[in-house]
Amino acid sequence: MTDVPELPDPRRHAWRADLAAESLRDQVEAARYVTGEPHQVVRPAIAVRRQPQFTAGIDTEALFGESITVYDVAAGWAWGQLERDGYVGYVPADALTRNIIPPTHRVSAVGTFVLSAADIKAPPLMHLSLNAQLAVAERQERFSRLATGGFVVNRHITERERFAPDYVEIAERLIGTPYLWGGRTRLGLDCSGLVQIAMEAAGLACPRDSDMQQAEIGSEVLVPASLDGLERGDLVFWRGHVGIMIDGLMMLHANAHHVAVVVEPLAVAVDRIAKSEGAITAVRRPAKLSRRGG
Repeated sequence: MTDVPELPDPRRHAWRADLAAESLRDQVEAARYVTGEPHQVVRPAIAVRRQPQFTAGIDTEALFGESITVYDVAAGWAWGQLERDGYVGYVPADALTRNIIPPTHRVSAVGTFVLSAADIKAPPLMHLSLNAQLAVAERQERFSRLATGGFVVNRHITERERFAPDYVEIAERLIGTPYLWGGRTRLGLDCSGLVQIAMEAAGLACPRDSDMQQAEIGSEVLVPASLDGLERGDLVFWRGHVGIMIDGLMMLHANAHHVAVVVEPLAVAVDRIAKSEGAITAVRRPAKLSRRGG
């Protein structure tokens, strides 16, 4: 019997039966292949969906200033692949622009406002969340003027390649954020979205979904049934779920039980999650030096 080759994961490879990225020509069969066209997100955050309809579930979110390669546009929907983590899906076409302005900075606070003038009392133009990408045209004493229009407070932004030293501290800032499947902003997060945006803020490469994170982040840590030996920053995985250890006993995670980002004893979470998702599947320790770009 001839082994059937495994097809590329469609979450991170742009292919459908009728259309695929040119780079996948030798890997998948499709009616046609295209190279795609770069676009940039112009809304504060946009849902990335598996199907081109607003009733479809949210797989992830793309933030202001992020780049996406678009392979198809039809009926008001663009089908493309995010540059950040390679995720593929459908987004509203009018949330994108072909006029790409390379980002120079990103939002380092959990959230900030783009103001209509360099005045804290000025009406806001939009709200942006952690890791949104910005092109600063002029840096003033208190505010930065954006190339896309509006002003942001300097305290809330940082240079694009300047990162936080501790991703767990970033995650701790988001305690209390409501749970949202597919969410990646302070308005709503899911478990793997919390891990991803916190690691991004610390310059650590991180895929989107928990199964990808379990397979790719750091190295596996073998722990006894007593759960002794865990450290700050360790990632604890279950089937379809992930949490972040803030020390040897307490875990931070976005979860549907509390419907929020919370901190609780790992042992308590283990007992509760065992009733629905089973036992812990892995513990991974992120490599502290695996920063993007170096």
